[in-house]
Amino acid sequence: MLPELTQELAALEAQSQRRRLQVVEEVLPGGKVRVGGRVLLNLSSNDYLGLAQDPRLIKGAREAAARWGAGAGASRLVVGHLGLHEEVETELAAFKGTEAAVIFSTGYMANVGTIAALAGPGDAIFSDRLNHASIMDGIKLSGADLERFPHRDLNRLEKMLKQAPAGKRRLIITDSVFSVDGDLAPLKELVALKERYAAWLMIDEAHATGVLGPGGAGLAQALGLTDAVDIHMGTFSKALGSLGGYVAGDQRLIDYLHNRARSFIYSTALPPPVLGAIAAALAVVREEPERRHGLMEKAAHFRQGLDKAGFDTLGSETQIVPALVGKNEPTLRFAAALREKDLMAVGLRPPTVPPGKARVRFSLSAAHGAADLSQALETIVATGREMGLV
Repeated sequence: MLPELTQELAALEAQSQRRRLQVVEEVLPGGKVRVGGRVLLNLSSNDYLGLAQDPRLIKGAREAAARWGAGAGASRLVVGHLGLHEEVETELAAFKGTEAAVIFSTGYMANVGTIAALAGPGDAIFSDRLNHASIMDGIKLSGADLERFPHRDLNRLEKMLKQAPAGKRRLIITDSVFSVDGDLAPLKELVALKERYAAWLMIDEAHATGVLGPGGAGLAQALGLTDAVDIHMGTFSKALGSLGGYVAGDQRLIDYLHNRARSFIYSTALPPPVLGAIAAALAVVREEPERRHGLMEKAAHFRQGLDKAGFDTLGSETQIVPALVGKNEPTLRFAAALREKDLMAVGLRPPTVPPGKARVRFSLSAAHGAADLSQALETIVATGREMGLV
């Protein structure tokens, strides 16, 4: 077995696709990290609101640990459903504007468990081609028929819906903010299609939660479509600075997931300190809208600078701003060159992105200072010109 694994690793190395863990020695203020003894501006984190180090979240975690302990002690359906779980889920449902909500241990588990619970063999699931890997894994586990439509291609999706056999469930799934391109799902049009063809609509708001919408609840809230979406999924591990995933919607949906989502049923409940941090983050998002407003202003300026220099930012509309390179090897060299200039920006390669679409993805945070971002933009553009990328 081990010689075969060695060969496969060598093949990944030859294709510039081998990954290695990187130790972050210290997380610093201002969206910076210490790696290899050097301080780098971190343009790869999904801590979009800069809350992971916020004293209020740390205090919330400490107080929850002092009151409830370090762990929940069991799965939710045994004796792990603490009063704190109930409180935070009630707050979450109010935040999302839905009847109810359920918390999973991770966003990955939320997607896998929910999709496999709601669809099965003979059902049809329609998935945007750029949806997150956790969505694809949930579809595989469900056993449902997978219909992948080209990214944001509504005409192709409608043709698929027309051809789908009647009498079985039809579930449309999309990210709301796409994590590798930074663009938005055409949510209004997707709602119209799901209503026209009697389908369900599930959206993954992982990269929108805390960032979009008047209350920070995501794209559905921003467009006034909360009630039109059947299944709202998201995470606390990005803009909310903690850990965990959630699903929000009708009370009957949540009751059903309690009984059918295997990743919920057979997992030990999320620990109290994490729940304390989540509750604190929800309060910050509610009380400090200027964080997300400032983030979007920074992202727009940063994106416009890359566009003006000639980079292809792939239609980004959010705090996720990619710079397309194309091939794997020059993408890795670009990222390495930026790191030598004190910028932490990770290159994305297949299978995370399609072949020939490797890029360096820049993720902006409210923690980044304006001067640091301005200097970073100058460095990125100058390095891109030196390498002949623009």
